[in-house]
Amino acid sequence: MPTVKVRNLKNEEVGEVELSDAVFGVPLNEALIHAAVRNFMANARQGTSATKTRGDVSGAGRKLWKQKGTGRARIASLRSPLWKGGGNVHGPQPRDWSYNMPQKMRHGALRSALSERVREGRVVLVDGWTLDKPKTKEFVASLKQLGLEGKTLIVDSLDNENLKLSTRNVQSAKVVNSFGLNIYDLLYHEKLIISEAAVKEIEQLLGPKTEARAMEEAALELKAEAGETAETSKPKRARKPAEKTAKPAARKKKEAAE
Repeated sequence: MPTVKVRNLKNEEVGEVELSDAVFGVPLNEALIHAAVRNFMANARQGTSATKTRGDVSGAGRKLWKQKGTGRARIASLRSPLWKGGGNVHGPQPRDWSYNMPQKMRHGALRSALSERVREGRVVLVDGWTLDKPKTKEFVASLKQLGLEGKTLIVDSLDNENLKLSTRNVQSAKVVNSFGLNIYDLLYHEKLIISEAAVKEIEQLLGPKTEARAMEEAALELKAEAGETAETSKPKRARKPAEKTAKPAARKKKEAAE
């Protein structure tokens, strides 16, 4: 299991943490990471680029001169793509570039990128990032104290308002929580700072299902199946047999015979 030292904001070692092999000890898979980055960038595209066709540009639709006899080129409309100011042919139109990627592939790409960052020694664990007040100067000073320069990604709880507000004016730093961690940010930023609480959340999100979670899901499935079987085995109410009444003519014959 990979081991990472835990530091405080004064760059002092305060302990060690053993990271999960299932999340931070995965071999590098470049093809999977490439596919995840392409998916992320495609989903981020606006898809609003557009050109005007001959039906969108301004101009009259009448024929400017007769077809023959003028010596000029024939013309049907000023909005034709052949003429200056006319419409565009086969130009880009608004479209949706996004597509779905299986969750297992996305999680696998995150695990592979996180593991590679750990092997490169670019992951720093902090016991907590507590600031007395939202001040950018203090945040930059703490980064220098940790010896971090350049693009830095910080994974911590978004409830830490002072940290969020202190990093807004720092272009080289970004703060996300464990649920907002994505493959593009992992590759774009050179250094990764994770709090101890965020490490546990990441291992729960990306790691294999624990026995307790598996037992809970199995119990829920059993309850659902038991409810379905109870509904199907419910006895149906039997209908009462209808009482047959004799017809008036048959009743008269019966009385006469008696």
